[in-house]
Amino acid sequence: MTARELDAAGITDPSLRAAYTASRRLNARHGKTYFLATRLLPVDRRSAVHALYGFARRADDIVDELGPAASPHARAEALDALERQWLRAVRGEEAAEPVVRAAADTRARYGIAARHFSDFLASMRSDLSVTEYATYANLRAYMHGSAAVIGLQMTPVLGTVVPPAEAEPYAAELGVAFQLTNFLRDVGEDLDRGRVYLPQDLLAAHGVDRDLLAWSRLTGCRDARITSALRAAAALTREVYRAAEPGLARLDPVSAPCVRTAFVLYRDILGAIEEDGYAVVHRRAVVGRRRRAAVALRGLAAAVAARTAVRPASGPVRAAGHRTGEGGGYGDGAAARTEASRVTRRREEKRG
Repeated sequence: MTARELDAAGITDPSLRAAYTASRRLNARHGKTYFLATRLLPVDRRSAVHALYGFARRADDIVDELGPAASPHARAEALDALERQWLRAVRGEEAAEPVVRAAADTRARYGIAARHFSDFLASMRSDLSVTEYATYANLRAYMHGSAAVIGLQMTPVLGTVVPPAEAEPYAAELGVAFQLTNFLRDVGEDLDRGRVYLPQDLLAAHGVDRDLLAWSRLTGCRDARITSALRAAAALTREVYRAAEPGLARLDPVSAPCVRTAFVLYRDILGAIEEDGYAVVHRRAVVGRRRRAAVALRGLAAAVAARTAVRPASGPVRAAGHRTGEGGGYGDGAAARTEASRVTRRREEKRG
């Protein structure tokens, strides 16, 4: 399947193919819901999604998974090194890390705004020193870079039936909804890392603070105040899903089943948390395999129907890969294709 995806995307350079394959492996290993949904995309768009995920995952691993002995300084240096590689790759120079090469190539192919990547890295860097957020507004500012920009990076790959600027706010909101879900699901694990992502003002409104959460995590004891706060956080997250949902209808019909599947499966995590009694301080809630399979099958049926439907070539829909412009807008695709060819040619010359 990997070779088929790469062939369909027109990725022929052996080094790039290896880089994209490495990103795909990361997605399959760590982003199970995300990877499952990606399988519903047209085959020529999947490699780009794997590349974007792989780059984000690599940065996240530096922040959280570098090893227990790694100091904040060592993590900062590793993140700086990743950013230096990224900037070199954007200029068409060779990067050591495969995920960097794949993401830079995807950015060039789809004309994705460079600022979305710099904003993402800035939020990752803040994780090295910021361990809590006083208000929801503060958290939203952080999530612009850590989550909203992921949706913005994805928009040119997915395609839209409206001008991209009309779809982007919904894409950004969906990225936030996904991350809020992760924050709620991972309360206990984040506590172990010394972080509390749930806003302090939301927790305080229910009589909860970091010390109470830490006590509950350490002792395994439940507290009604924590349950109340977590219920409120889940309600807030559902509101964000409702705000994001209209964006699904604005996506290219052949991409929409993928995103809708991810939307439903991630939102189902909130239901799993509720069914488990909001015990996320002590354990991670998961969506059952049967439910995941049922949602995936519905998504597959919708994806097949969309691909076989006859759609007019004219209108605001454009085939993936025919984007251009800093904002990821639509055009004849010449600039994006020329840029991608230029980057590949530079790398081949340097290797020669």
